[in-house]
Amino acid sequence: MFDYRSLAPLNAILNGSAAILLMAGFVFIKRRRVRAHRACMIAAMVMSAAFLTSYLIFHYHVGDVHFSGQGAIRPIYFSILIPHIILAGVIVPLAIGTIWLALRGSFMRHRRVARWTWPLWMYVSITGVIVYFLLYQIYTPIYPSAGPPVAVASTTNR
Repeated sequence: MFDYRSLAPLNAILNGSAAILLMAGFVFIKRRRVRAHRACMIAAMVMSAAFLTSYLIFHYHVGDVHFSGQGAIRPIYFSILIPHIILAGVIVPLAIGTIWLALRGSFMRHRRVARWTWPLWMYVSITGVIVYFLLYQIYTPIYPSAGPPVAVASTTNR
């Protein structure tokens, strides 16, 4: 049987790969290597989409994993996690829109939006890896005791 908890390190690898591709794409566009930039950004989008798919499968099967760190690390962890979660929700439509503008050839608008998209996407990718290390490597993760909620037929008569 497949252990869905093994998706956690894959998620970190996908996030880290997206961050590396984003950085390479940034360097390429600064050097006016547009084709290499485009390839890196599309690959970063693929990595992020693969991450999101894996992340959703993980949480469907495993549930919410709780942070076991105590003391000063706890507020540090949550000060990283909370903006990460909020910006992860924001970056999805922003990244899609930014790439869409480039694919349509609206490069001036693409550039204006990308100035916001790139740093947010980098933040989400990098903090995703940091959250993984804090939650799964440095501290012991606390897994839920039961699997995902299961629909149960009602036994009450109406």
